[in-house]
Amino acid sequence: MKKALYPGSFDPVTNGHLDVIQRASRLFDKIIVAVALNREKSPLFTIEERLDILKAVCRDIDNVEIVSFKGLLIDAVNEFDTCAVVRGLRAVSDFEYEFQMALMNRQLNLKCETVFLMPSPEYTFVSSRMVKEIAMCGGDVSTFVPEIVMSSFKAKRKGN
Repeated sequence: MKKALYPGSFDPVTNGHLDVIQRASRLFDKIIVAVALNREKSPLFTIEERLDILKAVCRDIDNVEIVSFKGLLIDAVNEFDTCAVVRGLRAVSDFEYEFQMALMNRQLNLKCETVFLMPSPEYTFVSSRMVKEIAMCGGDVSTFVPEIVMSSFKAKRKGN
């Protein structure tokens, strides 16, 4: 079975993320969507909220599993016994960082391949950071995120 790991903070998951998940699910037997606990980021949504949202929006994709991990990505690759890491590339500016990460991961584990997928054109400019900022200021991000994320933003703005 060919399993791939799609890691990210998913704070929040966007339609661009879902696009990559759906397309990766056609390339691999199983996709493990792994929510990273990143110390450098201050997430709006808790790890539990992000996991719940991802489980809800991916419920109709049979070969997707939602998990969380902390520490090195390569440790998660080993823990979940995956043969590849899936990464989304929105723009050329993403490439340099992702290229370095892919080479480092391969150095740490020679069996680890990285597969880059570009989102559909309508999502190439969408980032969680921008979506979060717009939503928390009351802007409409409904074309960028699933409905459950919109509901979650409304709850956050109300202080829940």
